[in-house]
Amino acid sequence: MTLVVLAAGMGSRYGGMKQIDPITDKGNFIIDFSVYDAIQAGFDRVVFIIKPEHEKDFEETIGARLRGKIKVEYAYQTLENVPEGVEIPEGRVKPWGTAHALLCAEDVIGDDPFAVINADDFYGREMYFAIADFLRTKITDGIPARFCMVGYVLKNTLSPNGTVTRGICKTDENGKLISLVETFKIQPNPSIPEGAESFEDGEWRPLSENSLVSMNCWGLTKQIFPVLRECVKEVLTDPARDPLKCEVYLPISIFKMISDGRCTVDMLKTNARWYGVTSREDKPIVVEGIGQLIKEGVYPEDLWA
Repeated sequence: MTLVVLAAGMGSRYGGMKQIDPITDKGNFIIDFSVYDAIQAGFDRVVFIIKPEHEKDFEETIGARLRGKIKVEYAYQTLENVPEGVEIPEGRVKPWGTAHALLCAEDVIGDDPFAVINADDFYGREMYFAIADFLRTKITDGIPARFCMVGYVLKNTLSPNGTVTRGICKTDENGKLISLVETFKIQPNPSIPEGAESFEDGEWRPLSENSLVSMNCWGLTKQIFPVLRECVKEVLTDPARDPLKCEVYLPISIFKMISDGRCTVDMLKTNARWYGVTSREDKPIVVEGIGQLIKEGVYPEDLWA
């Protein structure tokens, strides 16, 4: 099984390559803990999707540490890697989004079933075991394809440093994902029964802190790639889109497959605490949270010793 790490983001809000910012005294990154957990769950290969100019930084740090622990490969998200018929607009600098990033890794991933995660998110070990079990036992090769997504409890993903955007998930009676609504400006509010709220249409609205949300961790197969190609081409050739800013997102591509009857997505739930770095103010929270897990013996002080 392969772990695919989306690591090509420019980190503009954070101010640098946040994926390789150490969070422990031993110099470990969030990615280190992600790959460590994935190895425990049985993954035997990791593919980092990066920008070509970042390969040296990755290889000298995380790549070097992982050699001998797990097979490491790189895929490159470049502006030029687009479907036939797409013209690249002059002045475009920003990558085309997560769907395009994954499409850029198609040849490297090959036929292996795979999990997809964000490089700058700490998911907790439970998530990797859940996806690994699904990929071993429940994926299908036919149509519809059978994918999975791990949902997190909203209250376990909120930040004390401001509001967040989350994809609120709903499932049918069989536990299949049927909707994912991007909800903006969410914050905790212990003074109301729901425990959280979001700001919509000029007012704060109650939102259950126990809602399941997507943190962009998926279990997929190669059947996703033709749809990614379709979605990337559709968005990048749409004259109504801003050619310098438009992006193509992985969840939208997956929901296109759902609506077309080409896949189902099993919702797997975890109660794990999620940590992420959206801004520099978030880093101390991540350091403290993972530091506590090290003290509790969940992780060794030096992961790769």
